[in-house]
Amino acid sequence: MKNIFVMLVLACFISCNNKEEVFNPSFKLIPSEKFLFKSFVDCNMAEAWVGDTLRIFAGKYGEDPVWGDSKELEFASGKNTDEVFLTPADQFIDPIMPPNVKPAENGLHGAVWFETVYQSAKDASGKTLYAIYHNENYPATLPYNAATGEGYIDTLWPQGLTDASSAAAVCRIGVMKSTDGGHSWENKGIFIEDLQPRMILKPHNNSLTFAGGVGDPSAVASGEYLYLFYGEYGYPGEYKAEKYDSVFEASGQCISIARIKIADLDNPVGKARRWNGKSFDADYNGIGKPIQSLLIPAAEKGGAASRAGGNFHWGPSVSWNEYLNCWVMMMGRVEGQKWIGDKIYISFNKNKDLGVGDHSQQWSKPQLVLQKPGHVLWYPSLQPLNTEEDIKSKRTCLRLGKKARLFVKDMLGPQADYVSEYIIEFEKK
Repeated sequence: MKNIFVMLVLACFISCNNKEEVFNPSFKLIPSEKFLFKSFVDCNMAEAWVGDTLRIFAGKYGEDPVWGDSKELEFASGKNTDEVFLTPADQFIDPIMPPNVKPAENGLHGAVWFETVYQSAKDASGKTLYAIYHNENYPATLPYNAATGEGYIDTLWPQGLTDASSAAAVCRIGVMKSTDGGHSWENKGIFIEDLQPRMILKPHNNSLTFAGGVGDPSAVASGEYLYLFYGEYGYPGEYKAEKYDSVFEASGQCISIARIKIADLDNPVGKARRWNGKSFDADYNGIGKPIQSLLIPAAEKGGAASRAGGNFHWGPSVSWNEYLNCWVMMMGRVEGQKWIGDKIYISFNKNKDLGVGDHSQQWSKPQLVLQKPGHVLWYPSLQPLNTEEDIKSKRTCLRLGKKARLFVKDMLGPQADYVSEYIIEFEKK
């Protein structure tokens, strides 16, 4: 009888310990005093601690025939988050950037925005940085080259954001490197891109957004790889007007993943691989599959990114949460032409190692975090607080704790403000 009792206790112990831990994190928004970033933001925030200095890179640099050339990609430094975010715009510093080259030359074409900074773990000084950048081009800045397949053909090209005479841009994602903490940068080339056959042209593309391409990225390190989360705006096959299928296009919307070995960041061109639905085996300029749980079903008005009525999630911002012990993704939602959308969503992934099986795809169904009717909300991100814990832990938008500040670009603010009005607090369940 005694042995039976012991066996029952042991069986209960084993059963209890084998029981999978419930993963269902929750969150709440806590209204806070309005916190306005003092400089120009038009993308995800890229930042890193260089020694005891937090450095933030914001803005745009390069040639742009539609919006105008820009030298607004600048950085600010400080001892904590608040000090950096409150730096006046005229006190930001201009880094030394690689020049734009002529259309037929090899080098940097179009404009760039830094969206993530990966800090090399091999450099104890913290000064070796890799900027993952969003790049935009047009047939005028990157005309089609039949020999390489690069560039775009100005035939039936869709309309852009400004007026009927403007051209839609094509986005790509590339890598730059700095060895002096961000004071100067060297272009290392394109991470991933979509080529001309996947551009969605007139008469089907009427979204007034992109002709196609990949952009709005957020990158995180896991194991020996850098994982890139990005928006996919091209056709999930070769676009042919006579065979265009909006339902098929919608199956390729919109947040996808690629990865590259961290050791390849110094020479990235051709090295990245996209998720193909089963593994990271699609080419850097090939056709991948988006994260299925982040697709908006047709029943919920999800649709093709190139169509005026298509709804899709975009602009992922991914961080590792040390309190929840999981990945957190913030994202926007497009609900009309010109990136119209007044909602911000959140998703979670419990798998720290994104390289195992389909761990990189296991994101929870997006939950609504914030809605501001009548506003247009872009580029949500979670930022560290000015607390002793966050400063001591050198937290950034890539690594956060139980509480963080929610920032978003409000396009209907006085100056399209990058602003925070809420603290987000997480809870384990």
